[in-house]
Amino acid sequence: MARRGMGGGMGGMNMQQVMKQARKMQEELEAAQEGLKDVEVSASAGGGMVKVTATADMKLTGVTIDPEAVDPEDVEMLEDMVLAAVNEALASAQDVASQQMGAVTGGLGIPGL
Repeated sequence: MARRGMGGGMGGMNMQQVMKQARKMQEELEAAQEGLKDVEVSASAGGGMVKVTATADMKLTGVTIDPEAVDPEDVEMLEDMVLAAVNEALASAQDVASQQMGAVTGGLGIPGL
């Protein structure tokens, strides 16, 4: 019966190499997450009557409402436009975050990222 070397069970990689790569990936993930604060996305609704901006780390940074969108007789329409613009901006922010984090993880399905 042949004896295996110390690293044989992990495709030839020793535990020290695995830990070094894991630390490097952790540092890259932290840098990518920090960078999401600087990426801004925007969305609009109602033909541009309502505009929303957000960062890729899911923080709303601005809401602009055209005064013509304010109709005291139809507040529900304005509420719907704001909701639509916010949801679209957050969806865009999530897409950007997923792309940037995926670039770091190489497509690994790491929970919570």
